[in-house]
Amino acid sequence: MADLRIRPLTGDDRADWGVLWQGYLAFYETELPQAVYDTTFACLLDGTPDGPQGLLADLDGRPVGLVHYLFHAHCWRPEGICYLQDLYAAPAARGLGVGRALIEAVYAAADARGVPGVYWLTQDFNTTARQLYNRIGVATPFIRYVRPS
Repeated sequence: MADLRIRPLTGDDRADWGVLWQGYLAFYETELPQAVYDTTFACLLDGTPDGPQGLLADLDGRPVGLVHYLFHAHCWRPEGICYLQDLYAAPAARGLGVGRALIEAVYAAADARGVPGVYWLTQDFNTTARQLYNRIGVATPFIRYVRPS
């Protein structure tokens, strides 16, 4: 049985985190400049309570997944809410509980902060991930709109 461990990002994780985040962005057909990688990684490490947070999933000592999340104010919830922004498991690690463990780690972080609400978005074509999401979350009827560029 493989040893799966969820842990906070450290400064030594830059290269492994970059490979995983690049895989996540590629899945969503997105490319970002190197400066965004650098800025994002620095923000994930700076420890600001309302800034982005990052965790890695290690499988047998190798990083195979990541999650980024942040807490923010919410007009309907005085305690705030947690947004799970990015979730990724390397293809070779899928089906081994990496995604579930990362989501449950975000749930635990939210509970520790007294923020029971956690939400995330995914694209409708992400059918494999949605099988997991349907087991550990509840789909809502909301449709997302964005400002045109």
